[in-house]
Amino acid sequence: MRSLTFLSKLTIFGFLLGTLPVIFIGAFAYVTSSNEIQKNVSTGKMQLIMQINSNVEQKLTTVNHTLNQVINSTVLKNAMNRPLTVNDFMIYDDLRNEIRHMQSFDTRLEDVVLINEKHNWMIKNSGLYSFDEYAFHDELAGLMQVPDNTSWVLTPSDWFYSEEAAGSAGCSYSISLVKKLPTAGLEKYGLALANIPTCSLQELLEEDGGAGSSFMILDDQFRILLHRDQALIGKPAAEAGLRVQQLTGNAGQFTAPIEQMDYSLTYYRSELNGWIYLSATSIASMTKESNKIGSYTLYVCLIMLAVSMLLAWMGSRRMYSPIRMLLNQIGERVTDIQKRRTNEFQAIGERVTFLFQSKSELEKELRQHIPQVRAFFFIKAFQGHIRPNEVADKLRQFGYGMQLQEWRTMAAVTLQLDFLEDSRYSRKDQELLLFAIHNIIEELVPAGERLVPVIMDQTIVTIIGGPENDAAEFHLAVFALTEHLQRQIDVYLSVKVSIGISLPFSSFGSMAIACREGLEALKHRLKLGEAIIIPYSNVNAGKHYLNLNYPGHLENELLDAIKLADKDKAKELLKSVLQAVLEAELPPQEYQIPLSRLLNSLLIVMQESGVSLSQLHPVKGSLLEELLKLHTALEIDDWFWTRAVYPMVKIFKDRQEAQYHNLSEQIIDLVQQHYDTDLTLEECASRLHYNANYLSSVFRRETNHSFTEYLTMYRFKMAKKWLEGSEMPVKDIAAKLCYTNPQNFIRSFRKQEGMTPGQYRERKRTG
Repeated sequence: MRSLTFLSKLTIFGFLLGTLPVIFIGAFAYVTSSNEIQKNVSTGKMQLIMQINSNVEQKLTTVNHTLNQVINSTVLKNAMNRPLTVNDFMIYDDLRNEIRHMQSFDTRLEDVVLINEKHNWMIKNSGLYSFDEYAFHDELAGLMQVPDNTSWVLTPSDWFYSEEAAGSAGCSYSISLVKKLPTAGLEKYGLALANIPTCSLQELLEEDGGAGSSFMILDDQFRILLHRDQALIGKPAAEAGLRVQQLTGNAGQFTAPIEQMDYSLTYYRSELNGWIYLSATSIASMTKESNKIGSYTLYVCLIMLAVSMLLAWMGSRRMYSPIRMLLNQIGERVTDIQKRRTNEFQAIGERVTFLFQSKSELEKELRQHIPQVRAFFFIKAFQGHIRPNEVADKLRQFGYGMQLQEWRTMAAVTLQLDFLEDSRYSRKDQELLLFAIHNIIEELVPAGERLVPVIMDQTIVTIIGGPENDAAEFHLAVFALTEHLQRQIDVYLSVKVSIGISLPFSSFGSMAIACREGLEALKHRLKLGEAIIIPYSNVNAGKHYLNLNYPGHLENELLDAIKLADKDKAKELLKSVLQAVLEAELPPQEYQIPLSRLLNSLLIVMQESGVSLSQLHPVKGSLLEELLKLHTALEIDDWFWTRAVYPMVKIFKDRQEAQYHNLSEQIIDLVQQHYDTDLTLEECASRLHYNANYLSSVFRRETNHSFTEYLTMYRFKMAKKWLEGSEMPVKDIAAKLCYTNPQNFIRSFRKQEGMTPGQYRERKRTG
């Protein structure tokens, strides 16, 4: 199975990036609106419950107040203390009048019942009864057992109808206010019952109308007092699908399933009588409006999805165009990449991996060679081959910036081995011992107080420095340090060493002079013996080593210019060297020394390069004798140029041209042999053991073409040969010439020849 291209992945990612936020926002909007609607409905339901509770309790309070007036009336108090018969018509009539005042439209009272169990009489709407003969005597007598003197209870309406009117009750249940009589006595032997039919309160629940909503009232025993379904009145709340365990607080809201549908229930517990007013609203009816919002949100989201997908597709193609261009430039096709089950970036990465590997290897080699380069620099600096004004910059490059800023006084310390007769070491151990002593110096002397020690000519040389401005104080510190080193070397290696200390100096450009002073101090071992510390202040009357100001660095640059066959630079440097030598304040005869030194350096370079003296001086005689016969600066300058420097420049120039030509021929030979491979200049450099940049400059100088240009020209030459003399398909020719994409070959061929390979083949055959 082919892997997806990066364009496909980018497009899919764009689709997801555009789709997920839209879906999230749509879902969030829908859920938020639904929750907000439910919250508002629940808040409205709670307000409605509070309103219904207020209306119901207002009626109950009115009934309670009017019943209190009846039971506290004189007529009832007198009647409670005596039996009543049909002959007590006046008392009965007075009691009926009191009861009629309670039965108003506002209170919705159906009947008021007065019972005197002690005197065995009962009064209600239908008349006066002997209580023990009443059909529901036991049930009504049981109300005497209610725990409170005043209680609201749910009673069957049949209890309050005589046998003659049985079944005429409009409602099956009544809500009865039960008060024990007499109110002031300790013995309770009577009851006053104010009965409100549940049907008469039902209209209060109609205010909670609406599809999917229902309202009910539960008593403190969780029995249904009021409900739209009259069949449920008087039954436990569980019959209506309610879980009473959730009705624990004074008020609240929760969601519960009722008859396999989710309902939002809002309830309030009355402080008056503990009744629970409860509203159940279907979640589906509550979210009906939010479904409309959801539909609108869905349409908007679909439009946004379509727009985001279009933008993702267009943006992905636009962002992919640089990758496509890069793939075309490196000759890769997307189909080929898919066949290899890789992706575009891996293909591009394969092309640049070699560059990064080369860079990493080069950096690794550089890090490995830094210590050697640093040691080589110090050796050249100690030998005076570095310009004094360049020393500070070089030290800063090697990480000695702190020393450059803080050191005020320095001294060179030189150390050599003393091989005594009783030593357990021999001369052949000298290199190993010097290496060990070098490591001891690095361990014992803090890095902030020294420069890196180097080994040169069987001598260890280092520079000790510090922030002290007092030369005498600094000299004592250095002397103490060298004594410590000498003792520790003897302890660890059991070998004696002698140490030379230069005069203190303050400029890093004076390191060469200080090194020379340290070496000069060590020469006095001939008189003073071995294993000693010799300050240069005890030598040469305490004066610095005489510096003849010979321009050694200019001489080195002159010799380098001669080796590079740079005629103009060599001539300019020769003038600078001679000017520096002849400007010194010396007696005339002493000018022969630096001039002879310059001539000697030139002859050494000539000899090391394999140039015979006859090539410079075919006439028999001595060059030194000719030089010593010259008396003016102009003659000396002309003699050095014509007899030594310029002939050597010509010889090195001829050698370079021969070498360049030979290298170019070798590169051309490699191209002709390996043109049908992924040949690179780096590979040629590896085979010829040269630096790639050097080969590039040599090849361009000899052929006037870069390596890549010449390789392309030769490949086109072979392509034209195959197009003319064979039937090889163009795609096979492209593959043979290392073009991964035939279109790249055709494009390059057209750019080179002004026509496609097919047109070229046709023209050659018809011509």
